[in-house]
Amino acid sequence: MTRLFGLIYGVLMYAFFLVTFGYAICFVGNIAVLKTIDSGTESTLAVALAINALLLAAFAIQHSVMARQGFKRAWTKIVPKQLERSTYVLAASLVLALLLWQWRPIPQIVWELHGIAATLVSIIFWVGWVILLTSTFLINHFELFGLKQVWTYLRRTEHTEAKFRTPSLYKVVRHPLYLGFVIAFWSAPRMSVGHLIFAAATTGYILLGIYFEERDLINAHGQAYLNYCKNVPMLLPFFKLSKNESQLAATSRIEQR
Repeated sequence: MTRLFGLIYGVLMYAFFLVTFGYAICFVGNIAVLKTIDSGTESTLAVALAINALLLAAFAIQHSVMARQGFKRAWTKIVPKQLERSTYVLAASLVLALLLWQWRPIPQIVWELHGIAATLVSIIFWVGWVILLTSTFLINHFELFGLKQVWTYLRRTEHTEAKFRTPSLYKVVRHPLYLGFVIAFWSAPRMSVGHLIFAAATTGYILLGIYFEERDLINAHGQAYLNYCKNVPMLLPFFKLSKNESQLAATSRIEQR
């Protein structure tokens, strides 16, 4: 029964994520949902900035803290290891749902495109989400969202962490998943001040998150990941650091291990 409960819990958390994530796509794209990034209760500029900053900070803190290896080691003394990832998915989905619910629009227009330009940007918006979702399946979508862990627990088999590999998009950039987010967040035919703040803040957080994530990856995979950093750009295709800069970045990461 405990193993079956674990599977049910994992599936429910994944379903909750899918609903929240699907709504988030429509929220960012101003697509027919009850509340989007540019609709809902309006506040004064100061109040909107303060509330949105707190929401973004809560999202960033939850993701950053719960994703770190040190937190995971402490957390799995409370939460069963096989449910750790599903619980992370639950926490992330709750914080995202709070952001979608309480976000305050700042509707003043920064730019607005029409005709072919607007259509092209709308297509790029969807390309970003396709890149993001494809990236999750290229590594291990079901492990990333906790389903593999609860399934192996149900079957009484040992769960092994995914090995370091670089399939398809991961040969173009080291973080295609994050690239998909950046493309989707900035591809707005009608860019409001609120949307611009959201895109800039989340892009900044992604860059910071990559820094900490790569420290963990270097700790886990050592020289193999350092070599990967030297040969494949971080986020922008065909844009690599010079050899000296790559070595300096790698050295700085090793010193912080």
